[in-house]
Amino acid sequence: MIAKTGKVPIIAVILLAASIAWAANGDTAPAANLSPAQIVEQMQRHNQARKEALKHYSSMRHYQVEYRGFSKTIVAKMDVEVDYNAATGKSFRIASQSGSKLLCEKVLKRAVDSEKEAAQDQGATALTPANYKFHLAGTESLDGRPAYILDVEPLKGSKFLYRGKIWVDVADFALARVEAEPAKNPSFWISRTRIQFTNTKRGDFWLPERNRSETKVRIGGAAVLTIDFGTYQIS
Repeated sequence: MIAKTGKVPIIAVILLAASIAWAANGDTAPAANLSPAQIVEQMQRHNQARKEALKHYSSMRHYQVEYRGFSKTIVAKMDVEVDYNAATGKSFRIASQSGSKLLCEKVLKRAVDSEKEAAQDQGATALTPANYKFHLAGTESLDGRPAYILDVEPLKGSKFLYRGKIWVDVADFALARVEAEPAKNPSFWISRTRIQFTNTKRGDFWLPERNRSETKVRIGGAAVLTIDFGTYQIS
């Protein structure tokens, strides 16, 4: 039944959900009194420094998509080995896959491919004033670390942009969490999509930890994509 929705409408949302990832001590000191523009500027500066310092990592990711509708549940899973090298970028190798062949081909493999696509033009997807308006909504402790909360509003209707809230670690000016929805509804068949994404600190670096997107289809159920980014081997 999924195929009748027109090239699987959740694919466009999953491309967005995946692209968010490719955009890095329990201190509870209060956050400094910075403006949204200053926070974003610090994010860009710290992200660039971490990018220059990170030379190589590898991990085994675990992808899963589950579609529920028409009294049926369809599941697909895929394990993907990822190797990052600062000189050559990322390479992906599918280690295993199971479940629905349709969802593996049309959703999970597309999620992997979307990361490659987003990496080709990182400026178009980055959290910068060129792509978003920012508003400081407050601060709170996130996993024992103080974080700024920013409302983000996209400046254009790109499939890789979103509107919602982001959490920025005060000490490291790193993106720690995202709760959002697509800037543009990718399909008539989709009524709503919610995206949750978290980064985690591994040594000196902030790397993707988990991505979850839930899509409600107007006629026939919902689909949930989760990406567990696994354990990193950093060198």
